Amino acid sequence: MLVLYKCYLLIVCFCFMHTLKAETLLTLKSATQIVLRDNPNLAQINARLQAMQAMIPQSGALPDPEISFNALNLPVDSFDLRQENMTQMQFGITQKIPFPSKLALREQVATDERKVIVENLHEARLQLVSDVKQQWWLIFYFDRVLNIIDNTQTLLRQFVEVARTKYEVGQGLQQDVLLAQLESSKLLDQKLKWQGQRQKTVAALNTLLNQAANQKIILPNTVVAKFKKLLSEEVLYQQAQQFRATLSAGQQQIQVAKSRLELAKEDIYPDFKVGAFYGGRDDTLEGIERADFFSLKLSMSIPIFADRKQNMAIQQRNAEVMQANYALQDLWNQVRKQISIAYSDYQRSTQQIILFETGIIPQARQTVASMLAGYQVNKVDFLNLVRSEINLFSFEMQYWQSFVEANQALARLNAVVGQDNLYE
Repeated sequence: MLVLYKCYLLIVCFCFMHTLKAETLLTLKSATQIVLRDNPNLAQINARLQAMQAMIPQSGALPDPEISFNALNLPVDSFDLRQENMTQMQFGITQKIPFPSKLALREQVATDERKVIVENLHEARLQLVSDVKQQWWLIFYFDRVLNIIDNTQTLLRQFVEVARTKYEVGQGLQQDVLLAQLESSKLLDQKLKWQGQRQKTVAALNTLLNQAANQKIILPNTVVAKFKKLLSEEVLYQQAQQFRATLSAGQQQIQVAKSRLELAKEDIYPDFKVGAFYGGRDDTLEGIERADFFSLKLSMSIPIFADRKQNMAIQQRNAEVMQANYALQDLWNQVRKQISIAYSDYQRSTQQIILFETGIIPQARQTVASMLAGYQVNKVDFLNLVRSEINLFSFEMQYWQSFVEANQALARLNAVVGQDNLYE
């Protein structure tokens, strides 16, 4: 029974540790989910969107009516309400009524501005996901580099032991031992630098995820990445025109400018103000009854300064329409440039990956093994042996750099095109 109980405890502990380890791993998928859920910049844009939604009915509503209280023709010698025949206490209500269609145009402007914010929110989501992926892959690269450094240091320590053994039996040189130790120290220096770079990137990723900058991040040791053939650049251009949120926002910004132009043209027409007033009068001192008064009021604004005001506003809004059109054209040029750069980076990186996987790294590993065997039988000097291992170290780092750059290029393409269907 005791043996069974101990086995049970071991199984429970193993399951607990396995679960704990799984919870601490930050996968690429979980990182993107966290940023879309917790990033404060997205929350800020979403709050602005809600505020803009609340502004739409406000823009189309009439101005608040004014209620007034007036004391008319009050004698200053006695302030007696019954002394003068025209003295009255007046109550009234006044309503300003804009020229027909102005309210609808103001509401249209607010509606168009809300559409711009909606597209900006989509764009912010795309960019945040892209930024998170960039930082995640960079941390993944640093982990691979640090692992390569550890493996290289282990191999160099083996070289030191071989060199020391040969030196002790009189077949090697002391300088071989010192050279291997020097290269190991240089690797340690590089390790410290890469660890510093990783900490900076972890802080940047934590900031995006709305976490403490020093929160520990552990990534999976392996990932499955398949590099497929991309669609042509022209097809990606077409997809960006259809799906990219920032281009849609630019188009909506043109519509906002046009709506404001139409509203500026309507401002040349007058606004109206209507009012109704009731004036109550007391009886006279002699007891004579006096009738109360009822008054109506209608007024309108006269645009006598149209040349300096309304017409100038129309010119301003015309210029803003042109500005929005030019801004969209410049934005389209930038999008195409970003697509081409990311496309080129992906093609170059994937070709380098194939070259390193099928040619350079296997050859470099064979060279190291051959050099080590030759050194042990005094056919290869120690310097060439160390140099071959350093070359392998460099090639492995370049391989992982290309691997990460290919994935980063994909992340940028997803953001700049606006959707994930990038392959043939």
